[in-house]
Amino acid sequence: MIAIRKASTSDIELINQLAHEIWWDTYKAVIPDEQITFMLSKMYSLVALEEQMNKDITFLILAYEGVDEGFAAYEKHDIDKSYKLEKLYLSKTQQGKGLGRVLISRVEENVKFLGASFLYLNVNRNNNAFNFYQKVGYEVIETVEIPYFDFILNDYVMRKELK
Repeated sequence: MIAIRKASTSDIELINQLAHEIWWDTYKAVIPDEQITFMLSKMYSLVALEEQMNKDITFLILAYEGVDEGFAAYEKHDIDKSYKLEKLYLSKTQQGKGLGRVLISRVEENVKFLGASFLYLNVNRNNNAFNFYQKVGYEVIETVEIPYFDFILNDYVMRKELK
């Protein structure tokens, strides 16, 4: 059974734990260990997660068979009538079971209800998630290199029209 719930500040430690587990599996072959460690500390510390929630970033937590296995986060985007998917992560053992599709579909439903015409996201060009996003209807609209402290994020900007 799949359950998705809106996260609250009481879920911050859970999101922190999931991020630390999932990021190493996801990015070990994509970016240097030093960058993983740095980005986890910047984006997934307890303080950073609380700040994101207080900044109107909505977090969702996905549970599969009663176990919390992943999360997503989204916020209003700079571009009119759109939102941005900030995070979508699943435990490695749960990937390939259709759970990512269920989670991103929930995000799309939520933002469409809020009036969004598009959902945007950034994905590292070497991340296997790029193929997933293409399969669920996202298209590359831009290739970017984003300076992030001492690192460069090599991303695709992707978008899906919500109909």
